[in-house]
Amino acid sequence: MGIQTTLDAVTTAPRIIDAMRLADDLAFEARRDPGVRTIRILARTIAGTDELTVIAAVHALAGVFDEEASQMLSRLLADDRAFVREHAAWALGQTLPRFDAVAPLLSLVTTGGFTGMLAQSTLEDWSGSIGDTLAVAIEAAMIGVADPAARTRLVETLGLVRQPIAEPCLLAFALDDREHEDVRVAAVAALGQRSGSVRVAERLATLVEGHGRIAEVARLAIIDLNVVPQPRRDGEGGLTVAQLFLHADIDPSLSSAGAGDNGGIATLLVRLGDALVADDIAADDTVGDNTTAVERVLTLSRGGVPRAAADLLSIGGGIGHVYGHVPLSPEPVPSAAAWPLRVTARRGIRRLLRAAGRVDVLHLRMADVGSLAAVDVAREMGIPVVFTVAPDPHSIIQSLDRTGDLTREAFGATDLREHFWFRTRLVQNLAANAAHTVLFPRPELERDMRELVGIDIASHPERHTIVAEGVDLGVVDRSVTAASAFATGDAGTAGFEELMAMLEELPEHRRGLPIIATVGRLHRVKGMATLVEVWADSGLSERANLLILGGDLATPSLDEREQLARIDAAVPPAERASRGLLMAGHRPNDVAARWLAAVRVGIPGWVAPHGVYVCASLKEEFGIALLEAMATGLLVVAPDAGGPATYVEDGVTGVLTATWDPASLTSATDRALSLADFNADERSQRSHDMVEARFTIQGMAAALGPVYRAVAASEAELLRATGALA
Repeated sequence: MGIQTTLDAVTTAPRIIDAMRLADDLAFEARRDPGVRTIRILARTIAGTDELTVIAAVHALAGVFDEEASQMLSRLLADDRAFVREHAAWALGQTLPRFDAVAPLLSLVTTGGFTGMLAQSTLEDWSGSIGDTLAVAIEAAMIGVADPAARTRLVETLGLVRQPIAEPCLLAFALDDREHEDVRVAAVAALGQRSGSVRVAERLATLVEGHGRIAEVARLAIIDLNVVPQPRRDGEGGLTVAQLFLHADIDPSLSSAGAGDNGGIATLLVRLGDALVADDIAADDTVGDNTTAVERVLTLSRGGVPRAAADLLSIGGGIGHVYGHVPLSPEPVPSAAAWPLRVTARRGIRRLLRAAGRVDVLHLRMADVGSLAAVDVAREMGIPVVFTVAPDPHSIIQSLDRTGDLTREAFGATDLREHFWFRTRLVQNLAANAAHTVLFPRPELERDMRELVGIDIASHPERHTIVAEGVDLGVVDRSVTAASAFATGDAGTAGFEELMAMLEELPEHRRGLPIIATVGRLHRVKGMATLVEVWADSGLSERANLLILGGDLATPSLDEREQLARIDAAVPPAERASRGLLMAGHRPNDVAARWLAAVRVGIPGWVAPHGVYVCASLKEEFGIALLEAMATGLLVVAPDAGGPATYVEDGVTGVLTATWDPASLTSATDRALSLADFNADERSQRSHDMVEARFTIQGMAAALGPVYRAVAASEAELLRATGALA
C-alpha cells in the first residue's frame, strides 16, 4: 500500500481498536521501504498531536534498519512526552544494540514502573551481544544512585547479564551488609541463575546460615543452582497440566476470594483443578501406550518465600491437584502495578516447573505479568502452551472509545496507566505462538475475534476450541438448602451470622426489602462503585437494599481505594446502614454462596425473597459469579456483550444491558426488580437447569481434557520426529 497510504488508514480509522490493528501494517510498510522519505514521514508523525498515531509511528520506526532511524529512536528516549519515551524503550528491543541508548535506558530502569520494565527487557535482549559493556555501564550507574529501590532495579538488571563479568559485582552486592536488604536480595536471587560456579555456591551457603529474608532467598538460590531438569520421558503415568494466576494467594479453601485481584479466576482454578483430576474425568482413549488422563494439575499463584520453598517438596512427587507459590514481593502488588516483577515471576515459575519433573501442558489465561513471564519459561523448557484468548483489553478499549472516555488525542496518557498497546500485543503474541487456543462462547465470536483481536479462527479451526467456564453446582445447591433451612427457623444453620449482624444495623423501615447483590473485586472494570452510585442516586435505593460482596476493606489496594473513595462519596460510611448499603468485604466462596442463596429465598422479617443479582462490569468475558447467581436461582442484570449474552435470556432469566452506561444500568436494575417476583419458582428452576446442562465445572474439565491430550500427543510426535525422546 505504501507508507503514506497506510499511515492515512491509521489516522482515519473509525475506531481506536482498528487503528491499533492497522499499526502492524504501518510497521510492515516501514520495513518494506526503509528509505529517507519513510523516515521523514514517520518523524513528522511522531511530532504530531494524534497520540495514537504517534505510538504507531514509533514502533514503525523500529522496523526501519537504517542508522538515521536508529539514532532518531534513541533520541526519543529523551522526548518530553512520557508515553513516547516508554514506547521508544520498548521499540528499541526490536533493533540492534545501540551504545548511545544504554545510559538512557538504564536511567528509565532506575525510575522503575512499567517503563522501567520495558527498558530492562530491551537491555536484556541486547545483553547477549553487549553484555560486558552493559555490566560496566550498570556498575558506573550504581555510583550515582542512592535510592534503594533504584539500586535494586539496577542490580536485578545486572543479574540478567550472562557473561562472567557480572558475577564478582553480584557477589559483592549480595555479601555487603551495608547495602539495603532489597538490593542484596536482588543480587542473591540473580546468583541462583549462575549454575556451574563453585564460588557462587560457596558464598550462598554462608548466607543460608543467617536469618531473615536474605537467608530464605539464598536457600531458593541454592535450589536454583542445583536443580537438574528432569528429561521428558514417554510412557510415564498420566498428564501434568500447569495453570497459573499470580495475583492471588490461591488456597483450596478459597478463603480470600474477592480480596484485591483474587476474583473469579482464583475460584475457577481451584474448582477446575479438582475436576480435572477427579476419577470421573479420566480419559478413556490413549496415545500409543500412554495413559492420557490428567493425573496432576499444578496451580501456581503468589506466596511468601518460605512457602515457595516448602512447595518444592510436594510438587515433585505429588499427584492430584497440587499448589505452588511464586514469591513476588514482601507485600501484595495489584495486577496493574505488577509488571516490574517480570524477572522475579519468571524465576519463581521456572523453579516450580523444574521441580514438577515433567509438565505436558501450560495453560495461560490472561495478558498479565504472569503470562509474560511464564511464556518465556515455557519456551525455554519446551512446554507447549494452551492460551485462553479473549478480547481483553480490546473490549474495554471499545467501550471507552464508545463513551468518549478514550480518544486518539489523549491515548498516550491513558496508555501510560492502562498499558493498552502492550497488553493487546501480548494477547496477539500469546495466541499466535500457542499450541492451541481456547475461546469463550460469544454471540458473534468469529466476528469479534477477527475485528477486535485480529484472529481468524475460521482459517484453522482445528487449532481453536470453544470451552465454556463452569461452576460447582454442589456448592450452590448446598447453599440454597442451607438458606431455605435458615429461613424456616433452623438456628443451627451456619454461615449467616455475620449477614444477620449487618441486617440488624438497618433501620426498621428498610427491613423486609429485597436485596440487590453483587460479588466481585473492587475494581473499576467490575463497576462496583458505579452500581452504588446509580443505586444511591435513583429510586432503586427505595426499592431494595444493596449488598456488595468483595474487596479488602481493612487493607485495600490502590484499585480498591479508588472504588471505595467513589462509594464513600455516593454514600458516606456513617450513612451506609441507614440508607441500606451493606459493604461486606470479601468472604470465603462458600459463605458468599450462602448469602446469595439468602437473597433469593429471603429471611422472614429481614429480607424479602426474590432479590436480584447485578453485574455492573464494563465487560465480562464469561462471568463465573453471574453463573453462580443464576444457578442459585437469582434473576440477573448482565452486560449485553461478551459471554453473558450467550446464556442470559433477556426478560426471562435476566436483563441484558449496556452496563457501562449508568442510565442503562439503572433502568435494567429497576426492570429486574419488577420481573423478579413473576413466576419466580419456574424462572429460578429454568436458570438452574440451564447452568446444570451447560456450565458445570465438570463439563468444563471434560471439554478441556481432549484439548490437553491432543496438545500433549502433538508435542510427543514432534519430539519423536526430532529424536528427542529416549
